[in-house]
Amino acid sequence: SRAAAPPGPPVYVDLAYLPGSWSARTVDEEFFRRVRSLCYVVSGDDHLKEGVLRPILDALLAGKHQWGTDTQVTLIPTFDSLVMHEWYQETHDRQQELGITVLGSNSTVAMQDETFPACKVEF
Repeated sequence: SRAAAPPGPPVYVDLAYLPGSWSARTVDEEFFRRVRSLCYVVSGDDHLKEGVLRPILDALLAGKHQWGTDTQVTLIPTFDSLVMHEWYQETHDRQQELGITVLGSNSTVAMQDETFPACKVEF
């Protein structure tokens, strides 16, 4: 079991990269209450992340609710996931209430001999 985080003010950042693999299990409601970011990047298209993805996304909603501000938040998934699609559809109204935007990647970038989906984020 995890030790409780010591009391203290939240940390504000422009971009937070959510951990993958086994570390993804540490991202909970308390994480989102304490690490307040304009953009969260969700990556790690693997079976471990897929298993904890829904609790992470639900924790974002619960944690953001505690902020008490009108700060807009952008969620940037770097992979396509059925869990992400289901969460998006089921919680879309709540996302709008909380000022959370989920970016989809419909653009493709070509570099040298490979192409990959991408999106542009500006601050």
